[in-house]
Amino acid sequence: ENELRGKVVWVTGASSGIGEELAYQLSKIGALLAISARREDEISGLSEKDILVLRLDLTDRSSHEAATNSVLKHFGKIDVLVNNGGRSQRSLFVDTNLDVYSAIMELNYLGTISLTKHVLNHMIQRKKGKVVTVSSVMGIMGAPLASGYCASKHALQGFFNSLRTELTDYPEISIINICPGPVQSKIIQNVFTENLAKSIENSGDQSHKMPTNRCVRLTLVSAANDLKEAWISDHPYLAVCYLWQYAPTWAWWLMNRMGKRRIQNFKSGVDADASYSRKKK
Repeated sequence: ENELRGKVVWVTGASSGIGEELAYQLSKIGALLAISARREDEISGLSEKDILVLRLDLTDRSSHEAATNSVLKHFGKIDVLVNNGGRSQRSLFVDTNLDVYSAIMELNYLGTISLTKHVLNHMIQRKKGKVVTVSSVMGIMGAPLASGYCASKHALQGFFNSLRTELTDYPEISIINICPGPVQSKIIQNVFTENLAKSIENSGDQSHKMPTNRCVRLTLVSAANDLKEAWISDHPYLAVCYLWQYAPTWAWWLMNRMGKRRIQNFKSGVDADASYSRKKK
């Protein structure tokens, strides 16, 4: 609370899920908020004078400089950028059109680094700031039904880990990667499928996932303490992250087994990330 109170924080993808909860918790802390989403009418519940609601389409890269200038004009500075905007995926590669992969990379990767570029120029002038990017445990591992999403998050991990090394002359600019596991949010309702015109038919039960408010609380703790990377997940997903990091051969074997269950879950109409330890009735 002491670290973020009074700071200007710009949150993208703020209309639902993690982004919406970030806005509420930051508001309670006393941060000055700029909140953005592609559909401005979906951002609700926050209308204080210290909150700027700004429509932003991450895929419209030509608008990012003007959007950044709007935030700077309103608040005079940007202390923290939270790159939260993006979409997940639920489809097998053999069934998926290539234009879906192009759209995923355009939104999750290129849109994110484009906005970061404009905000970072301001932070370099001030010689301080935080860039917090909501990546995913999928940026650490691979998983079926999300090959394009995994690719975009791996790209973000590589980009921001490289960017951090380019900023060693600016020790007060922090590059922070947040890697959530499955979280209760609307991310599943908005996923990419095998073609751009199709939405997912059944998002399934989400109750087995980490509550959004806990994920956001841990995200803010990580940001306040300048952690370079934070894995935020329940088991067994967190344990799998450690396997991918320290015992990749075992991780590949385990993911082959878990991956089959994930695909079966998806094809049977339940959530792909439904508990792998749940016994069959």
